[in-house]
Amino acid sequence: MFKTIMTPVDLSHLGDLDKALQVSADLANHYDAEVHYVGVTAATPGSLAHNPHEFAQKLDEFAKQQAGKHGIKVKSDPVTSHDPTTDLDDALLKAVGETGADLVVMQSHMPSVMDYIWPSNGGKMAEHAKCSVFVVRG
Repeated sequence: MFKTIMTPVDLSHLGDLDKALQVSADLANHYDAEVHYVGVTAATPGSLAHNPHEFAQKLDEFAKQQAGKHGIKVKSDPVTSHDPTTDLDDALLKAVGETGADLVVMQSHMPSVMDYIWPSNGGKMAEHAKCSVFVVRG
């Protein structure tokens, strides 16, 4: 049913993504699908990487770890954005098309009053992506 699963990851907060990573791996194993781990970074130095090339290497290492841990096919797809804080949703929506994803699996927080002011990334993906979106609450 699914051939390409896109899973957005924030390498700075991997501990918060456990449920979504497990769901992605389970679905990939069930459907023999490939998981594309998408990470968005800035072109400027940050706490995680000095430049987009270094970020790409770290994302690739993470993807390979997931492949070994879960026995799945993976790709890493780094995205460079002018301002990941404000451009994240648009960058992820663009990545859906670039990866050819037919399913997005992403972690989201429990809804709160603040979601009326700043909508969640998962909500925007579910509303605008041209494929199925599985939002994992955690």
